[in-house]
Amino acid sequence: MSRFWSKAAQRCEPYVPGEQLNQPEIIKLNTNENPYPPSPNVVRAIEKEAANKLNLYPSPTVDQLKKRIADLNNLKSEQVFVGNGSDEVLAFSFMAFFDQDKPIRFPDISYSFYSVYARLFNIPHESVALKEDFTIPKEAFFQSSGGVIFPNPNAPTSIYLGLDEIKEIAEQNPDQVVIIDEAYIDFASVSAVSLIQDYENVLIIQTMSKSKSLAGLRVGYALGDADLISGLIRIKDSFNSYTLDRLAIAGAEAAIQAIDYYADITEKIITTREWTIAEMNKRGFTVLPSQTNFIFATHSTLPAELLYQKLKDRGILIRYFNKPRIENYVRITIGTDGEMEQLFLLLDQIAKEASFTS
Repeated sequence: MSRFWSKAAQRCEPYVPGEQLNQPEIIKLNTNENPYPPSPNVVRAIEKEAANKLNLYPSPTVDQLKKRIADLNNLKSEQVFVGNGSDEVLAFSFMAFFDQDKPIRFPDISYSFYSVYARLFNIPHESVALKEDFTIPKEAFFQSSGGVIFPNPNAPTSIYLGLDEIKEIAEQNPDQVVIIDEAYIDFASVSAVSLIQDYENVLIIQTMSKSKSLAGLRVGYALGDADLISGLIRIKDSFNSYTLDRLAIAGAEAAIQAIDYYADITEKIITTREWTIAEMNKRGFTVLPSQTNFIFATHSTLPAELLYQKLKDRGILIRYFNKPRIENYVRITIGTDGEMEQLFLLLDQIAKEASFTS
């Protein structure tokens, strides 16, 4: 630790992303990327922008993109904020709505960037223990003095919390912001965006990395009351006026308009997810109920860390979290049918090897 580091640099514990190995033959089922390419219209829009306008700064207000997102969600443009991936939007939200003298609450098993941001910005936090079945105990999020944040569906557990429960959490925190991180919402039942009109303290954060196949483009956005959005803009413009480049803006605008294309590939992923769960169950896995583009699974006799390592040795990456309560679970992204068939082939090999050595 350098003596020149600031206190913030000293206290932060950086987020550890999923492995990104530079091996083309690897099957990546570890970072919840979409296995299908973006719409061809998205690629064409990016190519056109790259050919003509890279010498010019992008729009600092991204008004056209905000208008398209607003129309898609039956909102007004002033209820939309756009940033460089949902992680940046989350970081701005921590700065805009959470204070250093009031503890915020988030689940103990959840997106690990929340605790990273809390430490970085010196915001006290309370980790709320999930129930034994890994569902969110809504009452534990009532009457927070500093605010609430949780993913829905949750990650890495993949479990969805219903709108009635979210309403109660919002109602029980009338003076604090309730942030709902909906990175995977297009694979789930219904978004909480409809609550925005009735709850001025609800902020929804979404991303184009998952269902829109744009993880490499980095576009995320927040939806909420105009006053909340104004707070995010104040933080953003005190940090960087141009957080989205021209290619990202062009690609995101085209993706918003490719509704039928993305509806089709999302349905493919959901269908593959349900088939994958059934196949995992046949192999003795217990899989949590998923409304995401991944599953969270455990096996009674095959240790999670062993599965992770043996699959990696054979060319498939999955995610293993060496943390209390979930140290025997693995998170597996839903890939193409062919990729999942290869996964099952290797799982069967690993299970046979384990039976010989036991």
